[in-house]
Amino acid sequence: MSETQNYPDIVFRDDVTVELVKSSANDADVIWAARVSTAGEQSLEEINEDPSRSAGLINYLARERHGSPFEHTSMTFFISAPIFVFREFMRHRIASYNEESGRYRELKPVFYIPNKERKLVQTGKTGHYVFVDGTDEQFKVTVEAMKDTYILAYQNYKKMLDVGVAREVARAVLPVALYSSMYVTMNARALMNFLSLRTSREGSHFPSYPQREIEMVAEKMEAHFARLMPITYAAFEKSGRVAP
Repeated sequence: MSETQNYPDIVFRDDVTVELVKSSANDADVIWAARVSTAGEQSLEEINEDPSRSAGLINYLARERHGSPFEHTSMTFFISAPIFVFREFMRHRIASYNEESGRYRELKPVFYIPNKERKLVQTGKTGHYVFVDGTDEQFKVTVEAMKDTYILAYQNYKKMLDVGVAREVARAVLPVALYSSMYVTMNARALMNFLSLRTSREGSHFPSYPQREIEMVAEKMEAHFARLMPITYAAFEKSGRVAP
């Protein structure tokens, strides 16, 4: 019998989804917010000006870590990723979150499986460790163990639902590798803080070693940020990826 014969809708994924739903984020927003400290009401004249004329100001703000002007922006993302990614994500309390609820809807059987490129083995002591590639055997055991666990968990979830157990009770058997979805809204300053901690980049002033799965989300968010606010993004890179 096929492992998914009883539940043909079970899906195994190794990716994440990040969509930019809406934004009010432009390099010019940073400039007029910063100018008010010296220009007062005349700063309103900057709202429709070409931000490239003031790239030096943005670089100065990023370098000197004058961060509040970057907060006058907003980006809302729709993200689909494993629950364990969201639990790390929500450690960042400088954002607004709304996640789908297992109390109010039947959760879909979509589960995370690492791909072959995912490094499986941790070596070294806490604080001084690295991840290295696993063997073919380790990858095989990992995938098989995950699939077996997911299938059994979902079978038991459905079994409880079928006899009338409440969704909020039945969901307790599901693993954190189940995919969830959420909206997250944050400003540019908060996003730069998130990126500084959840991406690993050479040249970062403070190196970070994030879990690969949340880094996958961060990389997609970063691509949107770089497109929306290219001058601010360049200043972020130039300053060693330190959030202002």
